[in-house]
Amino acid sequence: MRIIGIDPGLRFTGYGVIDVQGNHLRYVASGTIRVPTDIALAQRLNTIFSALQELISTHQPTHSAVEKVFVNVNPHTTLLLGQARGAALCALAFQDLPVFEYTALQIKKTVVGQGHAAKEQIQTMVCYLLALNGDPAPDAADALACAICHAHHHPLSKALKQQAHMESRPHNIRKGRFRE
Repeated sequence: MRIIGIDPGLRFTGYGVIDVQGNHLRYVASGTIRVPTDIALAQRLNTIFSALQELISTHQPTHSAVEKVFVNVNPHTTLLLGQARGAALCALAFQDLPVFEYTALQIKKTVVGQGHAAKEQIQTMVCYLLALNGDPAPDAADALACAICHAHHHPLSKALKQQAHMESRPHNIRKGRFRE
């Protein structure tokens, strides 16, 4: 499974791509989409959309993980962040990628072990888990952490869905015969 993680932002959108085979994680790529601040909002959103389209085309992920928006003290900032996130979600949906969403708390707990970890702690753990030689930029580290979170949560959620499906099937019916 190849996962692209996205940390959306209107100035900087982080991305990180990892491969997962069983319990083994392998770094593929990461970086930051730098969005010019001197252009109209629609063009800024298009920059995010277009850059993600190119990244998806280049790296061919099979899953995507996106950090959920939290509500800031400033509603205007929250709205702008939501629009950047919307551009990212549209880029992923346009490529028919399954999208999985995780809160910052879920990501931090999965990667660092506590939900209120600092950015430096996330960078350190991402480096450790992916055996990187140096720290990725903060936004790229957050995106890689989001992908790592999905790598850990997806097998469990998939198994739980299969279990629920199996339990919903009737157990007392066998090919044309009813057993009481």
